[in-house]
Amino acid sequence: MSENTNSLRNFFVYKCLLALTFWNHVSLSVENELLTPSNNFPEDGSGQKIKSLPLLYTNKQQSKSSFDWVVIQNTTESLSLSEITNRSVKKLVALLSNFRQGSGLQNLTLTNMSVDWSALMEIFQTVWHSSIEYFNVNRVTQLADVNSYDFDYSGTSMKALTVKKIHITDLYFTQDDLYRIFADMNIADMTIAESEMIHMLCPSSVSPFRHLNFLKNDLTDLLFQKCDNLIQLETLILQRNKFESLLKVSFMTSRMKSLKYLDMSNNLLRHDGADVPCQWAASLTELDLSSNQLADAVFECLPANIKKLDLQNNQISSVPKGMADLKSLEELNLASNRLADLPGCSAFTSLQFLNTEMNSILTPSAGFFQSCPRVRELQAGHNPFKCSCELQDFIRLERQSGGKLFGWPSAYVCEYPEGLRGTELKDFHLSELACNTTLLLVTALLLTLVLVAVVAFLCIYLDVPWYVRMTWQWTQTKRRARHNPPREQETVLQFHAFISYSERDALWVKNELIPNLERGEGCVQLCQHERNFIPGKSIVENIIDCIEKSYKSIFVLSPNFVQSEWCHYELYFAHHKLFSENSNSLILILLEPIPPYIIPARYHKLKALMAKRTYLEWPKERSKRALFWANLRAAININLPSSDENRCGETD
Repeated sequence: MSENTNSLRNFFVYKCLLALTFWNHVSLSVENELLTPSNNFPEDGSGQKIKSLPLLYTNKQQSKSSFDWVVIQNTTESLSLSEITNRSVKKLVALLSNFRQGSGLQNLTLTNMSVDWSALMEIFQTVWHSSIEYFNVNRVTQLADVNSYDFDYSGTSMKALTVKKIHITDLYFTQDDLYRIFADMNIADMTIAESEMIHMLCPSSVSPFRHLNFLKNDLTDLLFQKCDNLIQLETLILQRNKFESLLKVSFMTSRMKSLKYLDMSNNLLRHDGADVPCQWAASLTELDLSSNQLADAVFECLPANIKKLDLQNNQISSVPKGMADLKSLEELNLASNRLADLPGCSAFTSLQFLNTEMNSILTPSAGFFQSCPRVRELQAGHNPFKCSCELQDFIRLERQSGGKLFGWPSAYVCEYPEGLRGTELKDFHLSELACNTTLLLVTALLLTLVLVAVVAFLCIYLDVPWYVRMTWQWTQTKRRARHNPPREQETVLQFHAFISYSERDALWVKNELIPNLERGEGCVQLCQHERNFIPGKSIVENIIDCIEKSYKSIFVLSPNFVQSEWCHYELYFAHHKLFSENSNSLILILLEPIPPYIIPARYHKLKALMAKRTYLEWPKERSKRALFWANLRAAININLPSSDENRCGETD
């Protein structure tokens, strides 16, 4: 039975609201000629309470009808009216006067108003003494006649006023007459936005304002200076105005004892340092200074107890050490600045969230998380990263951080060098050796030591110093020969052969080799050091001189030969002549077999000669010796130029 009663009552209310569109005192009609409850009012009129009633005000003449105001007040929470002019103000005031305190209407929105100052104040005054708690005014053209108005603020239910896009056409009026009305409003929340407002007065007495929003106006540094009556203000939004001095902004807040949040974004704020320190409200914990013109010096003018700080889109290149001591700071936004590296946390010991996106960071510091142990999230993506060895440490840090890098890996991409541009940091790798300078130096040093050891071993094993010394002596002798050219006859061949042998084999040379060659058939001239070396010359010069004046060089090989230093000299120089003159001047006589193991390592040339060249072996059988001498004579057979020195048949 009760459900049927409720349905009938709601249906009756719906019919009464329809009748409102034809009421002769207010002349209100619904958009598109229909009145539609916007919040859960069913078409069959059953079961739900009307909470929002959007109405469009018109000037159409409607037929008269009656209406039960008690029902309207008890069933309507929101009312939205539009297109209000001076002619309809009285009717609007008459309508609003019915919504006394205690009625159901709490929200009123007036849009597209074109009224003068007195009419606007009459509407405001009526609303102030109604049941309305939230009053929204959007797009108001105040035509003229701004005068002083004695506004009665007492006994109001109002909690919040929002005014947007007010346009004042009156160019000559007292500013205080306008601003005093709003400054002294006894409400908790007021918004005046997008209205080209150039100033606002300090309230005449301690104000109940807790939230003020002056978004997108023309307010300057003069706002609320030395104002002591905003001690309950907690939130102040001054975004998109014309503030220039951060120091003056701090002075403005210093007397706001309850201020917690301040939005100064998108202004013209600067701070280049000042002799007078900044004075912020001690209660301020959240500050938005984004999109201003602040540089590094901003860190000397910040609230001491700030917890959340937004410095995005400024001109900050670094966080100077020792300038700020913000021990309570938990969130810091430095995105879109000019930072070249991640800031340390020596001044921000409580920092938990840091944003450094879109800066100029090429190589982030790998020690960041060590200096900032409390940081739980770092946003450092969209920077022009230089993929190098230094960046390897940062990439390694990401793996150890446990997911603290926000946006990894897509936001972290190589910008330099050009060949790696577009490569995600997670795909960039260099070897440990290439990036560890100490390891690289140690490895290079070890390789150098190994190389030096190998070279030293080879030099000792192959007697390289000896060959270098011999080459040097050969070069020096040749140089002296060029500077002191010999007589022409001295450059002509004088001997058939130069004999090189060990002193221990001298008996065989003197008793067998020399007699058989010089006294045999043909006129053979042999060069022997005992009889042909010129006194006064060095041994090396005599060896070189004899080898050059001889057609052939005969080497008597035996175990004694390989133990002789001078024999080695003679073999070296003869071998040098072999290659420098492209001649076939070496004759090897193997007097006794030479076991390979007794040949010193430095005699590698002798080993090579014995392996590649044919040598004459001294026969032990006497019957074979005639052939031996015949072959040897044939090898050195040449007609020497006639000379007094070329005498055949000489003996020792």
